[in-house]
Amino acid sequence: MARSGGPRSGGAPRRPARRPLKGQPQSPPKRSRTPSSSAPPVAPPPERGPFRLGAIPGATPGKWIDVWSERMPHNPLELVPLTVAGQAAALATGEVDAALVRVPVDADGISLIPLYEERPVVVCAADSHLTAADELTLDDLAGEILLIPRDAVFDIAVPGAVSPAFAPPADTAEAVETVAAGVGILIVPMSLARQHRRRDVTSRPLRDGPVSPVALAWPTEATTPLVEAFIGIVRGRTANSSRG
Repeated sequence: MARSGGPRSGGAPRRPARRPLKGQPQSPPKRSRTPSSSAPPVAPPPERGPFRLGAIPGATPGKWIDVWSERMPHNPLELVPLTVAGQAAALATGEVDAALVRVPVDADGISLIPLYEERPVVVCAADSHLTAADELTLDDLAGEILLIPRDAVFDIAVPGAVSPAFAPPADTAEAVETVAAGVGILIVPMSLARQHRRRDVTSRPLRDGPVSPVALAWPTEATTPLVEAFIGIVRGRTANSSRG
């Protein structure tokens, strides 16, 4: 008869569980090697161009375009000429991703970064009596024929000025040609006077005339990484600086 408490017949004897010695640290339980659910997501691939930049007449984005070409060689920038009358529609319809515009912009959902203000000048014939002064005031323009082209930037009233007896010029270029022929004067931002410079016309600053603010604009809901990149260039951030 088998003794009680002995090993079972035909079975291996049980080994007593090892107990840690006093003062000996116990080993932590092994953790299962399951993938962590808090791993960072994979970054999406960089956005590809082209980046479409609109620009109203007189705007000079050349220095920003040069920086863009250096930093974003795989994202070409397309410069899209805009009229002041069509700048809001170009932004609203997605014709351009961002644009250099003249403020105000008659459109909802548009973000703006003010850039600079342009002073007005009076464009007149090279032999006009107005060239005797280094700068002019609105009072100096009394009696002059004031041309207001259909793409005029300024909606300005000049006391004592005379309206032409013919239809308004179609655009600024046609108005400058009319001035060169010795008929009338034109008030435009300084950049437009430079853009349409010719030997038979000249310009003088208009001291008390309105300014024309220029801004960078883009649809707020379409602030893409490419738009952010161009904003950084305009604000003067370096290639390695953080957004701020």
